[in-house]
Amino acid sequence: MARLYIENDMARFTRKDITHVDMELYDGRKFENLEPHRLFPLSGLEKYITLLDEEGIEKAIIRDINTLPQRERSIIENCLEEYYLIPKVTKIHSCIEKFGVLSIDVDTDRGPGVIEIRNILHGIKLLYGVRVLFRDSNDNRYEIPDLRLLDKRSRQLIDSFL
Repeated sequence: MARLYIENDMARFTRKDITHVDMELYDGRKFENLEPHRLFPLSGLEKYITLLDEEGIEKAIIRDINTLPQRERSIIENCLEEYYLIPKVTKIHSCIEKFGVLSIDVDTDRGPGVIEIRNILHGIKLLYGVRVLFRDSNDNRYEIPDLRLLDKRSRQLIDSFL
């Protein structure tokens, strides 16, 4: 069976719950309880969003969220935000490396916290020169969406680990 690609106004979405949608195509076909997932969660934030049914079977792919009408785009973006809930680091207070573990004391959009990273090479990723992804020792994820938006002190603290 050929893949079904969703573009422009060919589908209407209805939000079911925080991470699921129903989809009705312009030709009348309906799909229920679909969960949007990014095929490329690190680099493809707005492109190639797969819509999976309850058994995890792909029913359609959205090539680019930006081609969807505003209402549909908002529904899909809100589901993705909930599914990929990653606290955004807004300030770094300290970075202390002790016994091979890097402890980063931070403020996030979800409140204060400490990110503990056992393997710096695998726990910190710099993408596109400005986006930083952290994976702590408990497999929790954190993000700095744009290094340039951090205060000078925070940038200085994290620079030596990038």
